[in-house]
Parts: sequence; structure tokens; C-alpha cells
Amino acid sequence: MAPSTVSTVNVNGVRAAATKGFVEWLAATGADVVCLQEVRARPEELPAAFRDEIERGGWHLAQAPCESAKGRSGVAVLSREAPESVRVGIGAAEFDDSGRYVEIDLPEATVASLYLPKGAAGTPKQEEKDRFLVAFAEHLAERREKSAADGREVLVCGDWNIAPAEADIRNWRGNLGSSGFLPHERAWMAELGAAGWADVVRALHPDVDGPYTWWSYRGRAFDNDAGWRIDHVLATPGLAARAEHAAVERAATYDTRWSDHAPVTVRFAGP
Repeated sequence: MAPSTVSTVNVNGVRAAATKGFVEWLAATGADVVCLQEVRARPEELPAAFRDEIERGGWHLAQAPCESAKGRSGVAVLSREAPESVRVGIGAAEFDDSGRYVEIDLPEATVASLYLPKGAAGTPKQEEKDRFLVAFAEHLAERREKSAADGREVLVCGDWNIAPAEADIRNWRGNLGSSGFLPHERAWMAELGAAGWADVVRALHPDVDGPYTWWSYRGRAFDNDAGWRIDHVLATPGLAARAEHAAVERAATYDTRWSDHAPVTVRFAGP
């Protein structure tokens, strides 16, 4: 069956996060699928405490490290159930070895972990991000069609590096020209919604600011809750309709954070 509880988090480097509380969080989670971004480690470089918890918790690890730059990017999916298949990349040669996308097939759902390029307005990094957006939209359309033919829903979790609307960023007026809040990026997210992809967290929290998922380490962004909602869970309609609870697992205090992102956890009702 499809997963009942899914968490996603950008760990900002699993080796560092493992020393700050990530492993303890993983040991305590009730999720049956966990999507990770910015792992920044090849399989043989994963910290021992993390590997031990994978074994202890009965997790199956599907990982896509960055092959083009050591210690950069990298995504993974942990699942309690062994995947039927694993696929890396979005079918675009420019990005398929960059550690930005991995998806697994479970009996009733395809679950993917995404780390979308961050970009920087007016630079080649933004041009790269925009090329990814074009290729990724094509991949999502193809994946949805293929999964539907196989009788599977699709869940794409991760760091999308886009705040879709004003409610998704505390200081939206000051970031109108910033990558992650550019008009064409928000329009791209809106097009996904029009195509049938549901933003599960926003659907469950329609009239609130946030809930934010990322806060800069600079200044007092975390203490003032001056964050961005850029970690999203997008689902095909059948699965989205079963979403019954979504929460951001925000750390209690600045010094108990193990990443600049917080886990986003969604619970789905049974079919």
C-alpha cells in the first residue's frame, strides 16, 4: 500500500547533521518513508551512526549522490518497505549525475526526493535553475502518466527552493527580486497546481503564513520566525485527498537545530 506517513528534510550535510541530532530524530520518527536532500556524502562516506540507525530501524536506502562535484547536493529516500524499483535523475543529461532526484516505486505509490537548484537572480546559476524547471516539468508529466498506467499515485517531496506565494515567505516584499520568489518561478509552481499536482501542506493549512521550513543562519531569522516555506510535498490527486495531517517539525530553540531546514511530515489516511 501507499506510505501512511512521509517526512522530508534537507539535512544540510548528513555528516554534520548526524552529530547534532539528526540520527536521534530518525530513530524517533514514525514515518515509513523519509526523503533527504543535501546529503553531501557518497554511500561509503555516510557516518557510522547513520548507517547503524538504518540497520537498526530496518530502513531501505535509495541514494543518488552528486557525481559531478564531491561533497555537493545528493538526495536519498529511506523506506521501511523494500522498493520495487529505484530510478535516478529526471532524464536530462545535464542534471542526472548532479544528485538532485531519486524516486522509488512502492506497491501503490512512487515516492521521490528532490533537491531543486537554488539559483541566484541574474546569474548563470539562475539560468541553470530555469533549465531544470523546464526539464523537471516534463519529467513530472511523464512520471504521472506512467505511474497512473501502473496504478500508482505519485508523491514528490523535497527542497523545491521556491516559495509559491506571499504567505510562504515572511519578508516577501524584500525578496521580490530574489531567486526562489521570482515571478516566473512562482508561475511555474502554479502551473504544476493547474496540472493537478496538489501542494499537500498548503491544502491542509490554507489560511496561515507559512508554516515556514527554512530559516537563514544569519541574524535572528529563526528566533523571529523570518522563514521561507520551500520544502514541499506535492501529490497526485488520489493521494492528496487522503492527506489528513501535515506539520513542520521546527526545533524548539536555535541551538537544538541540526539543519537550517526543518522536517516536514505528512500523514495519510488509509485507502
